[in-house]
Amino acid sequence: MGSPDFALPALRLLAQTYRVVGVVTQPDRASGRGRELKAPPVKSLAQNLNIPVIQPERLREPEAMAQLKAWNPDLIVVAAFGQILKKDVLELPQHGCINVHASLLPRWRGAAPINAAVLAGDEETGVTIMKMDVGLDTGPMLAKRSLRIKPDDTTGTLIGALSTLGADLLIETLPGYIDGMITLEPQPEDGVTYAPMLKKEDGRLDFEKPAVESERRIRAMNPWPGAWFEWNGNPLKVMRGAVGKTKNSKPGLRLIVEGRPAVSCSDGVLILEEVQPPGKKIMSGKAFLSGARNWESS
Repeated sequence: MGSPDFALPALRLLAQTYRVVGVVTQPDRASGRGRELKAPPVKSLAQNLNIPVIQPERLREPEAMAQLKAWNPDLIVVAAFGQILKKDVLELPQHGCINVHASLLPRWRGAAPINAAVLAGDEETGVTIMKMDVGLDTGPMLAKRSLRIKPDDTTGTLIGALSTLGADLLIETLPGYIDGMITLEPQPEDGVTYAPMLKKEDGRLDFEKPAVESERRIRAMNPWPGAWFEWNGNPLKVMRGAVGKTKNSKPGLRLIVEGRPAVSCSDGVLILEEVQPPGKKIMSGKAFLSGARNWESS
């Protein structure tokens, strides 16, 4: 069970190592300016691998449950599926349901753990292989593997790294788990944090806060929902930023620093290295300035 790119390496390796009887993923969704239906990445890969696919709006739908029972899986593997599994699903397979979660549990339970780690300035993240229970990412752990967060990492770069890391760890862990050779480790009560599902508004930059927080938000919200702020009545997306040192100015004041657009924050400036104006392609800050004659605040 999975939907986005994060789940692809796990599905590939599972299909190479075990008999995958079926895949459950999210329904096709309208996407882009034309609002055409787009299949989840996991669906496309499953079809290429000739694996049966179902796409229930809700897993509790009778047709979905009937198909799960017909497949009669020994184990269900979940990777960024996007739906909560109820008790009847968790108890269906002989070996239960295993989740590839993109954090070092119990830190960052929830829907957006990678974004949360970048936004918080964590020095490391990782993956946890856990047995699922009825709670939100509260089940006992089978294995963990950590990964250092580099200063220029975005959520997008970490998705790629963690998906591969998680898939490898999953394949290493499953034989011992299935054979009963791995002792499940309950999650500690200390250190629990939550990463709720993101909304577009979460990408809004707040220049009343330190510049370093805005720079982290830019990386945390890349690729979705994207960091932005209003300029000339429209959202200006910021794809890449840097923290600059200059004398304090009023937060929100637009400046030019070393030939690049910048915005004053509570303790310095945020330099806009790459931006995307409405309806245009991503461009460098310097290129943006060439067409933004009124950038500097008066």
